[in-house]
Amino acid sequence: MTRCFSLSEAVHGYYRSGFIKSGLQPVSTDLDDGTTIHCWIPKTRPDSKPNLLLIHGLGASAVWQWSAVVRRLSPHFNLFVPDLLFFGASSTTRPDRSETFQAQCLMALMEAHSVRRFSLVGLSYGGFVGYRMAAMAGGGVVERVVICCAAVCMEEKDMKDGVFRVSDLDEASRILVPESVGKLRELMGYIFYDPSRTRLIPSCLLEDFIEHALRREYVEEKRELIKAIPKDRKISDIPKIAQPTLIVWGESDRVFPVEMGKRLERHLGPNGKLAVIKRSGHVFNFEKPKPFFKLLKSFLLPPST
Repeated sequence: MTRCFSLSEAVHGYYRSGFIKSGLQPVSTDLDDGTTIHCWIPKTRPDSKPNLLLIHGLGASAVWQWSAVVRRLSPHFNLFVPDLLFFGASSTTRPDRSETFQAQCLMALMEAHSVRRFSLVGLSYGGFVGYRMAAMAGGGVVERVVICCAAVCMEEKDMKDGVFRVSDLDEASRILVPESVGKLRELMGYIFYDPSRTRLIPSCLLEDFIEHALRREYVEEKRELIKAIPKDRKISDIPKIAQPTLIVWGESDRVFPVEMGKRLERHLGPNGKLAVIKRSGHVFNFEKPKPFFKLLKSFLLPPST
């Protein structure tokens, strides 16, 4: 049979082309413990450019989540854009589902590519991973940190206390890792500033997106990643990183309310600063790429650059 056209695969190809035009190339790194990390790395790495690691969140692979800002960032940074474990072409046979394990794998990835100093940007779930990397490595390796809409300072009791719109963790994991068009529509209702526009998207395109962009491999593993985040989590146990940290939030985030960003800012004290992007939701990297890029550039680059 002739294979049907997939819009999601076409878009994925377009995004890959954009990464290549931005001077990046895909590589897979075997960490020798049953773990393989797929990552986009610079074809050339000028010493004049600082190194920057971009860590995506839940959803599709890295090229989908960072496509809107990579072309803006690539002239200024040596970019490293990995797929987290169970996303894209990254996988592991290890049973660990913690953000700490993800962080350890990304640290090993950067070491494998001889990147000894870098800054990082963590988006949503990637913010949990990036924060853990900054705590593990210290300022001698991770220089500056950007945490985007990641409720790093959430506690396990927040789920029961009604801090989030969905208080049942199993239900939250089914929404955040959707297998059906109905759940994907529900997810879009949470992540976009104006979800009414998404109601016109035909169901066939959403089914195609689930099949070819979100993919049905590793569904349970991804849900286990979500469930591992709040387990026994207390603010008192969360380290206070010493690196200068920019906290970026969408004004109308329905996944993690902006109060979570304020909580992290209080936790970090003088090392943390919160910036709120107006008229945006959880996915401001799609909705407001220009103001997002301006925040990143002003924070990550010295004024003379």
